[in-house]
Amino acid sequence: MAITLTINGTERTLEAEPDMPLLWALRDLAGLTGTKFGCGKALCGACTVHVDGEPVRSCSFPVSAADGRDITTIEGLSADGSHPVQVAWRELNVPQCGYCQSGQIMSAAALLARNPAPSDAEIATAMSGNICRCGTYTRIRAAIHRAAGESS
Repeated sequence: MAITLTINGTERTLEAEPDMPLLWALRDLAGLTGTKFGCGKALCGACTVHVDGEPVRSCSFPVSAADGRDITTIEGLSADGSHPVQVAWRELNVPQCGYCQSGQIMSAAALLARNPAPSDAEIATAMSGNICRCGTYTRIRAAIHRAAGESS
């Protein structure tokens, strides 16, 4: 089945089974490997991408549901890593192993797009679906505040 997606601003037509998870369409068919596979059950958040600006777990989101929609992956957040969340992540040295970080960054960017000055409680709620096995939650929260223009 031909599925047309706008991925990071570029329209792409992919041949995929309708029930293929968006994650595998992005990684295997579109060659965008920044989005990671974690649990395959939408529990860890490593696979988070934006669909029409909203964060979704791409491992459980069928590619057919993305047909005709705008998809943003970590590669499309900014071409040069200049998105405020990416800058804050680097400045505060957030990653440890780094595996979950593309999903963390995508969830944080979606939060700041809808709430430019979130409280700690709002950050906790928005990020609750993203697991960091290394436990960098304090640095993640500080980076979100920094990206929001607050002191950390």
